[in-house]
Amino acid sequence: MANILINDGLHPSGIKMLEEAGHTIQTDKIAQEDLLAELPKFDGICVRSATKVRTDLIDACTNLKFIGRGGVGLDNIDVDYAKSKGVAVLNTPAASSRSVAELAFGHMMSLSRFVYQSNRQMPTDGHANFGSLKKSYSKGVELEGKTLGIIGLGRIGQEAAKIGLGLGMNVVGVDPFIKEKVTVTCKLGSSSLDVDVNAISMDEMLQRADFITMHIPFTGAPVLGAAEFSKMKKGVFLVDAARGGTIDEDALLEALDNGTVAAAGLDVFINEPTPRQDILSHGKISLTPHIGASTLEAQEKIGTELASKIIEVLKG
Repeated sequence: MANILINDGLHPSGIKMLEEAGHTIQTDKIAQEDLLAELPKFDGICVRSATKVRTDLIDACTNLKFIGRGGVGLDNIDVDYAKSKGVAVLNTPAASSRSVAELAFGHMMSLSRFVYQSNRQMPTDGHANFGSLKKSYSKGVELEGKTLGIIGLGRIGQEAAKIGLGLGMNVVGVDPFIKEKVTVTCKLGSSSLDVDVNAISMDEMLQRADFITMHIPFTGAPVLGAAEFSKMKKGVFLVDAARGGTIDEDALLEALDNGTVAAAGLDVFINEPTPRQDILSHGKISLTPHIGASTLEAQEKIGTELASKIIEVLKG
C-alpha cells in the first residue's frame, strides 16, 4: 500500500476512499522549501495550486508513483518531465466545471448591475447619499439578448454556454480544437434540450461579443493583449476565471481606462498570491481570490474523482 502526502488539502470523502483502499495518508502540509528532503518518503503527492512539483522534486523522489492535482490546471507541475520518468500525473477536469462557470456569471451580473462598485460605496456613502448612488448606478444592462463570447469550449466553457443560453444570451465560442460547433445539453426542469454553440474566429468574436469569459489554460503567453483589445466592441464586459497570465494586465488596465472594456471581473492574477495593487484597487474591476472551484459541491467532486484515479493507478 502507498504512503500519500495530501499537501494542499483534499475533501474528507476523497481521503476516506484512499484510506479504505488501504493507503496511508498524511495531511500535514510540508512547506515548499522542505519538500526536497521530505517528499522521498512518500509514494505520491496530491496538490492544488499552492505546491509546485518541478524537475528537482521529481528527480529526488525515485519512489514517486503519481502526482495528483485537485483541480484542472497543471501549470504548477512539470507534467511532461514527470511522465518521462514514469510518474503518473492526475487531475480532475470535470469536477469543478459548474462551479467555475457559475462564478464567471456571478462576476458578469455584478459588473452589469454595478454590484461590485455599489457594495464598496454603500457602507460609507449609502446613508448620506443614497439617492445620488441610486442615480449613479441606474444604467445597468441585462444579459438577455446580449452576445456572450467564450474563449475555450472545453468542459468549463460548455458549462458557461449552458448558463448563458438559459439566460437568453446569444452564445458563440473560440476554440482551436473545435472547427464548427459544439453541442451542449441544457436542463429545462425535468427535461433537456441539445443546443449547438458555433465556434468562430477570435476576430469575429471580439467584434460581436458584449460579454467575454475566459476558460482556457495558461500556455505561456497572454491570449488577450493590446491587439485583441483594439478589436473589441466598445463597452464590453470581460471575465477571467481561468488562469493568471491569459490576459495581459497592462493592456487590460489601458482598455478599462479608455472605455473599451466597461468593467472586468477577475478571479485569477499574474502574480498570485500577491496580485499587483493597481489591479486590486481599480474602480472598474470586480475581484475574487481564485475561488472558481471553491464550492462545497466541487470540493467533494474533486476529492472523490482524484481518489478514484489514484486508487486505479496504484492498482497497476
